[in-house]
Amino acid sequence: MTKNYLAEYDAANESEKYPLVQQWMMTEALPFFKQLRAERPVLVTPECTLLALFTDVRDVLQMPKVFTVDLYKPKMGVTDTDVGYLMAHDDDALHYREKSIMQGMLNRDDIPQVRENIRKSAQKILRDAGGNIEIVNNYCRMVPALMVQDYFGLDGINPKKLLKWSYWNQYNTFHNQPFDLNAPEKFDSIIEEHGKCSVELVDYMTVLMVRKILTVKIKDRIFATGLTVLNILRAIVKKSPIIMKDDIVKRMLRTSFAAQVDFPLTRIGTNAGGLLIGSVETTSQAVAQVIQFFIDRPELLVKAKVASAQKDTTEIDGMVWEALRFVPISPYMFRQASEDYTVAKGTDRETKIPKGTNVLTLTQSAMFDTYAYDNPEAFQADRNWYHNFNYGFGSHDCLGKYVGMAMIPEMVRQVLLLDNVNAASEMDYKKGPFPESYDLKWT
Repeated sequence: MTKNYLAEYDAANESEKYPLVQQWMMTEALPFFKQLRAERPVLVTPECTLLALFTDVRDVLQMPKVFTVDLYKPKMGVTDTDVGYLMAHDDDALHYREKSIMQGMLNRDDIPQVRENIRKSAQKILRDAGGNIEIVNNYCRMVPALMVQDYFGLDGINPKKLLKWSYWNQYNTFHNQPFDLNAPEKFDSIIEEHGKCSVELVDYMTVLMVRKILTVKIKDRIFATGLTVLNILRAIVKKSPIIMKDDIVKRMLRTSFAAQVDFPLTRIGTNAGGLLIGSVETTSQAVAQVIQFFIDRPELLVKAKVASAQKDTTEIDGMVWEALRFVPISPYMFRQASEDYTVAKGTDRETKIPKGTNVLTLTQSAMFDTYAYDNPEAFQADRNWYHNFNYGFGSHDCLGKYVGMAMIPEMVRQVLLLDNVNAASEMDYKKGPFPESYDLKWT
């Protein structure tokens, strides 16, 4: 018998309504969203308004000045004296400028080499594990942390520090909002941990910038003055090019920006820190949940293992993104209305959203809307990528999505290539938003 979520919601006391919604989104999202799409695609709750249809979600996410990320601001360092990180800005000069600069630094031509490096890191960790591993901390978090050090250039530090900084930044920004209903003591403790991490991260970035500047300037000066003749001769003998180790931080420091571009050293440091925050915990959660998704479905696991063994990764990549429709890292993206707006105007679901309303765009629901996908409840790996919300949509789509689009499938692929890989425990979230432990074994 199909559960009637809306009947239970309507019968609940006012104070119980949104907690029910939150519980269903966490534990029964797909059937709950299916009923919303069919019967009440705009659900107004005491805490926030939920949008369940593809067209309404897309409408809201493409209007960043109307539906803002203002809830990010206190989490991302925006104060009266500090502009904070670009993600906390909506369609303004800073966001447009810095995202454009960073997209250029994250050259998409790098992606094949990035994926190859991910493959090597993943294989080494799995090989050294010897047939069993707690995969969340030792693999899902560690591989992207190594990438952050090697490719982004946040090196010279124990990667476990990077894991901690990413974790608490993600937790406070995306899982410590009013509609998360955290108890006051938990709410405050998350903010406290985030604050400690921010101090540590700023101190680290200061030292990193000084060290990288010295490295870049000294090496560039030596190269420019011809003192690398010996290296050049060695390269000729070996028939190999001269390579000075490259990373994103060094690229930024080597690039000269006119004063009018307004991208000084302080902004380089802020954006370098942003690369870390957006890479580790999100990747870890996606990889862990996709691995679990396949392992829990033996017939699908067989197909995924066959696809993983192919030299052409197109099929396994598609399977991973299709799996993430079913198990995304979050079922929604949140925004805050900066003015009154009527969603779905002229339809029978037309609803006025007052200024100041927190809005949950149910992106997972949108990815199961028949407007976007035929037969959405079936697993089909050849879906239209442009209807996928896993990397966001509009001006706030993920800055590093092309890195992630290589990293996540490759990490999943390397696990699926293991012989007889299986779960040795249930995935444990430890009452939090992220996977915290998941034991795997193989032969």
